[in-house]
This record gives sequence, structure tokens and C-alpha cells, in this order.
Amino acid sequence: MPNAPSPVMVAIGRSLLGLYFLIPGIMKFTAWDMHIGLMQHHGVGFTAPLLAFAGAAAIIGALLLFTNRFVRFTALGFVLYIILVNVFLHAFWKFEGVEAAHEMQNFIKNLGILAGLLVLAGYSPMRWPSLAALARSDAKAA
Repeated sequence: MPNAPSPVMVAIGRSLLGLYFLIPGIMKFTAWDMHIGLMQHHGVGFTAPLLAFAGAAAIIGALLLFTNRFVRFTALGFVLYIILVNVFLHAFWKFEGVEAAHEMQNFIKNLGILAGLLVLAGYSPMRWPSLAALARSDAKAA
């Protein structure tokens, strides 16, 4: 079928999206104080537990994307994550000058990542996470 999705392109896109979350997820733990300071600068409360949760979720989600497990569920979870990050950390409307421009750029960039996640979710089967289903990739579940 000439119009069928390309499994190679989908796998590359899925892996690049995974990398987009893996590296920052690791950085949340290796540059803990910097991320706490960033969150505090933006008025986010409960910084330590939220940062730990965000870091763990990013790493686990990236690994799920890399291994083609629960892709739709993971992609939609990352969509929610990006919405929260955009509202609480890239709220360009709260700043002025260069900082506002920088936050607007991050906000718009994140919308592009969100769009890619929605496309990926649209091409992936819906499987609810379970330990029993973890051994099967989404390719075998479709």
C-alpha cells in the first residue's frame, strides 16, 4: 500500500520523541538544584516532589517510547505534561522583554512537540499499562 504509514519513519519519530524526554528527565536529577530554582522562579510550589515525579515520568515514558510499549497512553501522558509545563513554566504572558520572548519560543516549540505526540498517538493502538502486557510491543498488539 503506497499510502500506508512508514514503520521506519514512525519508529525514528517515536525514538526521537523518546530522546526529547529522556535527556531532560535525566537532567532533572543531575541538575536538581538548577531545576528547583527554575521552578521557584516561575512560582511553582511543591517543587521537590513535582520535579522527582516529572523526572521519573519522563525517563519511564521515554523508555516506553523507545521500546514501542503503550505508545498511545505514553504520548497522551506527555501531551498533558507539555500542557502543564507550558502553562506553569513557559507562561510568556507573565514576563517582559527578552524573558517573555524566550518563554514564548519555548511555548511554541512545545506545541510542535505536542503535535508530534498527537500524531504518534493517532497511529498507535490503545493499550492500558499492565505488567502482563509490558512484554508485548504495540506492534504485536495491533
